Amino acid sequence: MINAENIHKRFGAVEVLKGVSLQISKGEVIAVIGPSGSGKSTFLRCLNHLETIDSGRIEIEGAVLASTDANGHCHYAPDAEVRQICRKMGMVFQHFNLFPHLTVLQNIIEAPITVKGMKREEIIPVAEELLRKVGLFPKRDSYPARLSGGQKQRVAIARALAMEPDIMLFDEPTSALDPELTGEVLRAMRQLADEHMTMLVVTHEMGFAREVAGKVLFMDHGEIIEARPAAELFANPEHPRTRAFLDNML
Repeated sequence: MINAENIHKRFGAVEVLKGVSLQISKGEVIAVIGPSGSGKSTFLRCLNHLETIDSGRIEIEGAVLASTDANGHCHYAPDAEVRQICRKMGMVFQHFNLFPHLTVLQNIIEAPITVKGMKREEIIPVAEELLRKVGLFPKRDSYPARLSGGQKQRVAIARALAMEPDIMLFDEPTSALDPELTGEVLRAMRQLADEHMTMLVVTHEMGFAREVAGKVLFMDHGEIIEARPAAELFANPEHPRTRAFLDNML
């Protein structure tokens, strides 16, 4: 589903990603953990073209998003292809990014109508079913200002799913929430995992990573330090940096 090879990314003089590689198969749930500033979110943003890479190769379901030639120059697919490739991925951000002037239902149907050209009567039943899925159907006509943080994030998940992505990317989806609101968002994500949605999740929620992810990657200073099945990594981390991080987090 995703094949990323030797991804390098700089911001000015700072090398944020130092040759990161990752493969995700259909239905796999991978959690990415690590300290702040380790490059986790940047890597996620590179996968769906919110950031451009300096070198490396990214394939999404066999379609080449970016590749590097023999001279070390990175080339992206034409814009129309990039848009088509990126539609295969849904993204849920740390901050909800809902349109404040639109109701919950309107937030969900906006992209399918404007981007995919769907008719209102087509997408509304889909949107309503997604709201039932995340437990928010009664809030369909509410505005974001009337929702809790956890409710906003569940709307953001429903909005991403309305585009019918094959892959869901989550960038620390609970880190902006009060602890008591985190559980409702994680339950929605667990349900997606149970339905075999392919998911790449950057998270500080160690319980979620241990219980739901099939594999966990530990990143530090722009590199993947350790990548192992979740149960093995949490029970017996091999790298001292992984061990020190988990000792602080658990």
